[in-house]
Amino acid sequence: MVNGIIGRKVGMTQVFEESGKVVPVTVIEAGPCPIVQLKTQERDGYEAVQLGFGERKASRTNRPRQGHFAKAQVEPTWVLREFRVKSLAEVTVGSVVDAGLFSEGELVDVSGTSKGHGFTGVVKRWGFAGGKKSHGGEQDLRRPGSIGASATPSRVFKGKRMAGRYGAKRHTVQNLPVIQADAERNLLVVKGAVPGPPNGLLLIWKASKSAPEA
Repeated sequence: MVNGIIGRKVGMTQVFEESGKVVPVTVIEAGPCPIVQLKTQERDGYEAVQLGFGERKASRTNRPRQGHFAKAQVEPTWVLREFRVKSLAEVTVGSVVDAGLFSEGELVDVSGTSKGHGFTGVVKRWGFAGGKKSHGGEQDLRRPGSIGASATPSRVFKGKRMAGRYGAKRHTVQNLPVIQADAERNLLVVKGAVPGPPNGLLLIWKASKSAPEA
């Protein structure tokens, strides 16, 4: 059974519960995702399902991939991703997985690439307070301060929080409740925020860990 799907982040909004409480939600375009290939234990050493997402013209697809899609008898897609499965029973190449895979109230894990901010200083990257704004500290507003000692240990320790590239890394948010799953419009609404900018690629699958008790 397939336990995940590929999607695209549409954006964030809010909905109201029956009690009137405002709930921040993320709208995701989830699927439709055709099954392009099956990975078997005998041939590949593991069992997984390869899904496609996003329509793509055949003229924009190279010939090796055209053959790959033709073998599965599905239209070319922009994205191909694999989802591990425990069993390939009732899974066939060419069938389509959509937002109907999930149900309201179910918990899901969402993985994506966070927004890239390029090279940033320690104030933005790590939340440092910076230096004093007066008494001669006007030039130290966004500096990190001392990064070590000269005599002992005479070096900067590995992992020291300093300026550098910030963002553009893979992150996973776990146990997000599904507020709405609309298979007809391929929309999935989950509570809270997910990694990445609007139109960013997302992988959504059924929660691998149960939510902690409140």
